[in-house]
Amino acid sequence: MELVPLADGFGAEVRGVSILDVAVDADAYRAVREAFEAHSLLLFRDQPIADDIQVAYSRAFGPLELTKAASLGENSFYSRLTNLGPDGRIVPPDHRQVLIAQANALWHTDSSFKKTPALASVLTARVLPGDGGETEFASTRLAWERLPAARQESLKDAVATHSYANSRDQIHPDLATNLERQQLPPVRWRMSWRNPANGRRALYIASHAYAIDGMEDRAARQLLAELVDDVTRRDKVYVHRWRQGDAVMWDNRAMLHRGRPWDYARERSMIRTTISATLADGLDDVRPPPKH
Repeated sequence: MELVPLADGFGAEVRGVSILDVAVDADAYRAVREAFEAHSLLLFRDQPIADDIQVAYSRAFGPLELTKAASLGENSFYSRLTNLGPDGRIVPPDHRQVLIAQANALWHTDSSFKKTPALASVLTARVLPGDGGETEFASTRLAWERLPAARQESLKDAVATHSYANSRDQIHPDLATNLERQQLPPVRWRMSWRNPANGRRALYIASHAYAIDGMEDRAARQLLAELVDDVTRRDKVYVHRWRQGDAVMWDNRAMLHRGRPWDYARERSMIRTTISATLADGLDDVRPPPKH
């Protein structure tokens, strides 16, 4: 297996091992898992892309998350990100599926709004639109390490509240359905997450986060915005330009990502599988104390 760096300090393209190898071979899994813990973002090119292969690869890393209610692929392992409607035609620009794509253009980490957050996501390209539709990544681990020691100490045990509706409301007040609001109430997480495999800590923030325990609302939002701005400085961002056969995996404990716009009159179809975090992934470290 060969690892080719993608960005300064994070990300690697994996060569010599396929996602199918990882699904069926313990030695391949261990090598890729080590690379995942070290680099946070992995790219596999020219893969045999199929739903069952993607699930088998993802399941090697832990339990899979079921997609939320009211989403495409509801209650399955597959989150289907597409601008095609049920009739197979491209939806109009004001359609909910396009608004969801626009919400995904906010910097975020997957599933921070759930009672069990995500360890990792795996995204595969199925149909590409040509130009546009890139995915951008930035390391919250490196951003944490850039912080002054005093700021690290103040944030280490700080607790933020995350909500699915908070990010969706930034795009349209009706984008989060009533069912989603009921089934995905706000959750609280510490603002940093320690990786038990190597001891490195990362900021744990997202567009879903909007409040910090003990802080006035406006000050909390300002601090969160400042932290996201620092994480995502242009010189710290890796832009992934998709090719057919790409499979990309990232560590939601240590990365922010966002999708870039494209010509929504052209089809773009992707499939994401999401791996739930467990105690072995440091879940106890990010879990906050009870709120009094």
